[in-house]
Amino acid sequence: MDSLSELVKLLNNVEKQSFKQFLQRKNKRGDVKNLVLLDLIETDDIKGMEKLYHPEKNNDAYHALRKRLQDNLLLFLSQKTFENGHSDTYDALRLLVVSRFLLENDVVRVAFKCLDKAERLAEQSEQFNLLNELLLLKLQYAHLPGAEDLDALTARFLQNQEQMQREAKLNMAYAFLRKELKEIQLEGKIVNLTSLMIATIRKYKIATRDLMTYKSVYQILFIANEYAAIQQNYDLIEHYIKRTNQFIQTQEHKKQANLFYHISILYLLANFHLRRKDFLHSSAYLQEMMELMVTDSRYHALFYLRHQLLAALNLFFTASPEAAIAILQESLSNTKQTTKPEDVEDLRICLTMFLALVNDKKCLKQLTLLTRTDAWYEKRMGMLWTIRKNLMEIMVHAQFSNTELAMSRLISFRRRYKKYLLTTAEERVLLFLKQVEKYLQKPDVVFDPGYQKTVSDMAEQVENSDIFSLSFIAWLISRWEKKSAYNVVLTLIQ
Repeated sequence: MDSLSELVKLLNNVEKQSFKQFLQRKNKRGDVKNLVLLDLIETDDIKGMEKLYHPEKNNDAYHALRKRLQDNLLLFLSQKTFENGHSDTYDALRLLVVSRFLLENDVVRVAFKCLDKAERLAEQSEQFNLLNELLLLKLQYAHLPGAEDLDALTARFLQNQEQMQREAKLNMAYAFLRKELKEIQLEGKIVNLTSLMIATIRKYKIATRDLMTYKSVYQILFIANEYAAIQQNYDLIEHYIKRTNQFIQTQEHKKQANLFYHISILYLLANFHLRRKDFLHSSAYLQEMMELMVTDSRYHALFYLRHQLLAALNLFFTASPEAAIAILQESLSNTKQTTKPEDVEDLRICLTMFLALVNDKKCLKQLTLLTRTDAWYEKRMGMLWTIRKNLMEIMVHAQFSNTELAMSRLISFRRRYKKYLLTTAEERVLLFLKQVEKYLQKPDVVFDPGYQKTVSDMAEQVENSDIFSLSFIAWLISRWEKKSAYNVVLTLIQ
């Protein structure tokens, strides 16, 4: 999809009408074709595109029209975002703009009041770059009557400059750690997370006190969570979870000013406890997360599907499969055009897994809706997610007697991922795949004591204690126990 089409898809129907009105106001001539082009993009009318201009005759004019439409759409989106933003940051930014206008027009007293309020808001939300702009404006007009004391203002400005430098170091460290994570995931790089964190902090000369902000705590926890997911061992990051809890308890007065990071942290904490099979604590964090989400419609929309996914997983693995499936089905039915595709794919694959584990044939239908290429899934969802998706596809087809298709998928999977799995020391996935292949070739092999011991030993291994790994192993065990994989996995978890 081209960039212009991607931008158009960000608009809902009401916003599209507003954008068309925006274009109509800007159009000075009657023969401008931007509205026609917008309609063609909305309807995906390729032939209509060709009729708009004859590309072979006027290719430059066509591309110039697209560029002008894209520029106008970006301007419209920026204005809409600025007008509709309700956070402290947006409020401070609006006050900065109006204060500059007032100062330029000699309305000094009101301007300084606006700047004082903007500064408080920016400080509360730890927006140091914005605070820098506010303080620079105050310094620029410090000679006017009613301005603050210059020495006090200068001291605050220099102190904020230090904060900006600290945040810049944290952002560089975060970028470096994300890069390292990518290498761990894609190249099988062996790294101890704590050693990596300490080395990174030293490399960028970050003091311990600099790590005690909502943003930095979120970034550290995000890195830790990703590392644990790659290693499939959440015990490795328990230290970071304890530090996060201690931080949150000391920052209650600031949570509204840092709503995005606070909600994000709660989500990661809920996920940590879910993966540790501590469903009670996971649900408690989800409840706290929802209480914050409902205070701001923007964050409710942003986090709602992710919240529902974890809520469904908690229900499913605590013996409430019907409620869990209902949550996912309702969430999928209420997705919008602007919903992130990653969130939709997460819900879809989870629903497919739930239905397969309870032996519901509707999982085949859900599987057909996971239509993107493996390359897309690898890039957007990650290698681990894509590998699980492919394994589940093999098992679902095997479960409902599509043996040839399952074997075909298995051969394709091994061809595409064997080298990667060996490089990343994930031979256990290949061992699991070998047991599935034996079952496909000779279903009665599941009654062989040696086969049962191999599978049962896999369930006992620490590296396979994750709820998703256990779900796959439960599927194999259910072949000889003659019960649903869901009942088996509940037993394994308990």
